[in-house]
Amino acid sequence: MKPKGLLIDITRCVGCHACEQACAEANNLPQDEATDLSATHYTFLRSFNDGTVFVRRLCMHCNEPTCVSACLVGAFRKMETGAVLYDESKCIGCRYCMQACPFEVPRYEWGSLAPKIQKCRMCYERVAAGRQTACAEACPAGATVFGDRDDLIREARSRIDATPGSYIDYIYGLSEAGGTSVLFLSAIPFEKLGFPMNVPREPIPDLSWRVLSQVPKYAVAAGVLLFGINWITARRAEVARFEAEERRAGKQVSRESEVRA
Repeated sequence: MKPKGLLIDITRCVGCHACEQACAEANNLPQDEATDLSATHYTFLRSFNDGTVFVRRLCMHCNEPTCVSACLVGAFRKMETGAVLYDESKCIGCRYCMQACPFEVPRYEWGSLAPKIQKCRMCYERVAAGRQTACAEACPAGATVFGDRDDLIREARSRIDATPGSYIDYIYGLSEAGGTSVLFLSAIPFEKLGFPMNVPREPIPDLSWRVLSQVPKYAVAAGVLLFGINWITARRAEVARFEAEERRAGKQVSRESEVRA
């Protein structure tokens, strides 16, 4: 199966909240309107420009997820559909995934006695069965489109080229964090819509690995340096003890000579 994804065209969103409602129904979540991502709201619409522009927030389902690499127990996994899933049975509650995510998506069930991490699952079971995600199926304006990620990139590029005055020439998610399964088009610069623009263009796990891969080399060098310092210190102490013993022996010989005289 080719990796799937979502293309969200902000210029087409009418702010109907159908995506939120469909997501809640598909995941057995509360139907009340979201005000932010939470353990009970996997997606929500935020309004800009006095309520004329609407921007969805949800898990970006990175191609090489930082949450996967940060998790100590393998509770996160990138699936063949493109979705990033969470296995609560493995989770130890460290919340490193929340710290690692460059898009600040995972949410914790703070009020639960058995808390779990919650986030969009990109309707994994539906997609694996050959269906669309619930949000894409429910969108009446075609603002959310589901399909193969490569096809969505071509569609996004085609829309920009066909009506360049309607879009900024940028596909958000194409290269952020090495690429994501959720892509955005907009007529307004993304930084003005709350999108993080300081996300590295290469997979964050690769950046981490380049740093961590140097640790053994520097650890060996540090070990050699510390061994050398310890040897020199011990050698100096040994020499000092030897010289002190020599001085004491010399004084003893001198006193014995004086007694004989």
